[in-house]
Amino acid sequence: MTVHLLRMAVGINSIADLIDLQKRRRQINSDSRLFNTTRNVPKRVDELLDGGSIYWVIKRLIRVRQRIISINQEINNEGKKYCLIEIDPKQIKVEPRTQKPFQGWRYLNIEDVPVDIELSSSPEAELPEEMLIELKELGLM
Repeated sequence: MTVHLLRMAVGINSIADLIDLQKRRRQINSDSRLFNTTRNVPKRVDELLDGGSIYWVIKRLIRVRQRIISINQEINNEGKKYCLIEIDPKQIKVEPRTQKPFQGWRYLNIEDVPVDIELSSSPEAELPEEMLIELKELGLM
């Protein structure tokens, strides 16, 4: 059964910021693939690779997701293990959902994922990003 990862986009203020950061990272990479690095390899790798995505939390809201392509354990120059999660460069906006801060990543079960905006009939899908964030912060949405 598919499972997803929930990850904080630390230092990112908008979806545009995330796109810009990832674009710069892809330019640095010789083969232009996009990776997210984490210290530990998730135990549920098979479920993540069965259609899983990373859902990004931006300013306490789950805002966007990216499909997970591969998960590999690597060893750095100091001999320490780490995990490289290759993700699809395409960002898919989702219906914003409030999320409390946390460290690292969390699993997100299929029944808990926000709906993709392109599949949503919610009026929130039509609002500009800045307005949506402000309304959510004020507790009006």
